[in-house]
Amino acid sequence: MKKRVNDWLNIIMGAVFGVFLGYGIFAYWDYSCHPEQYAFYSAPWYTGILLYGAIAAGILLILAVIKWFLKKR
Repeated sequence: MKKRVNDWLNIIMGAVFGVFLGYGIFAYWDYSCHPEQYAFYSAPWYTGILLYGAIAAGILLILAVIKWFLKKR
């Protein structure tokens, strides 16, 4: 049972990292194609990447703690 939970946690962690990486690549590509659109914003163009990065890091930290507790048990 622990192996199955660990496998699912690995899948979820990989998916969270993949979504963050994909969003970051898309945001950079969109900025490089349409820089005039981002000139109207008061925040830098990469603010969304930083926000999603912090959220992804929080989720990955929580999942890593869960994995650590399962390994310790």
